Amino acid sequence: MTCIHLVRSFTLALAAMGATLTASSAAAKSDSYPSHPVKIIVPYPPGGPADIVARALSAKMGASMGQTFVVENRSGAGGNIGTEEVARAVPDGYTLLLGTNGPLVVNVSLYDKLPFNPLKDFAPISQVATIPLVLLAHPSVPVNSVQELIAYAKAHPGKLTYASSGMGSGGHLAGALLASMAGIDIIHVPYRGVAPATTDLLAGHVNFMVGGLLAALPSLKSGSLKALAVVTPQRSVLEPGIPTVAESGLPGFEIVSWYGVLAPGGTPKPIIDKLHDAIIAALQKPDVDDMLFKKGGLEKVAGTPQQFTATLQREIPQYARIVKLTGAKAN
Repeated sequence: MTCIHLVRSFTLALAAMGATLTASSAAAKSDSYPSHPVKIIVPYPPGGPADIVARALSAKMGASMGQTFVVENRSGAGGNIGTEEVARAVPDGYTLLLGTNGPLVVNVSLYDKLPFNPLKDFAPISQVATIPLVLLAHPSVPVNSVQELIAYAKAHPGKLTYASSGMGSGGHLAGALLASMAGIDIIHVPYRGVAPATTDLLAGHVNFMVGGLLAALPSLKSGSLKALAVVTPQRSVLEPGIPTVAESGLPGFEIVSWYGVLAPGGTPKPIIDKLHDAIIAALQKPDVDDMLFKKGGLEKVAGTPQQFTATLQREIPQYARIVKLTGAKAN
């Protein structure tokens, strides 16, 4: 055997040994995972739906996996700040994202440049839930349906204002899509979160907004707000008497908001699988089911990593069309 052949054989043997050691090291890490606290980043302020979902999951995941799961809020830039932090984190399973379709889907088209790529920089673990959204109006606005809202807006161009929890949120796009499809001139007023937007709507400082149906129920029952329509494809089981926007004169109108858990791209599959199993188990716990779904008004998804990936791949171009249609842009 020539020296060249000897060197080549030796090199191949070293490469094979290195691959074996790498695989063994990855397996050992996944076997011991988690060995210290896990951080779940929520890219929104405390107290909102995403924060509530993250805290409900973290308690159960920590209990089942024998380690502390800590929720940290990193709000700003339409969810981009916290989302970028996870995209840049070490892919070892110790930094996770409670993500939404705002930064992961809508912002791809809403912002001229994102500091992360949703399809490359993340490893989807599981979608968790969707939230039924409803078009809410202050009682001072003299309308009781979508058709009446459109007619009033056409008669008073540039006078109606709508609040949202921020640029690129479901509420922002819903209002922009309504304006585009109905041909009306309405003014967007973005806030830093759902709570301040709702507070100003209740005070009558803005005319209407799109918000979570369950959170709005007490205000609807007291007459502090009125529901015009749900913006999701189907009527909600919470209040089936409220029509959809699509069946109220704007066929094809649809806005959906969801929550899901993701890890940084490149996180080992055994760790993703462990986290997925813990999330699914947490969603089945009676107290979590009661808090988030029966009383919380969310609708359970609990999908696989593959299904979550397919959702991102489908919705990014879908919302790109909506953003283009509405002309919405982040400042």
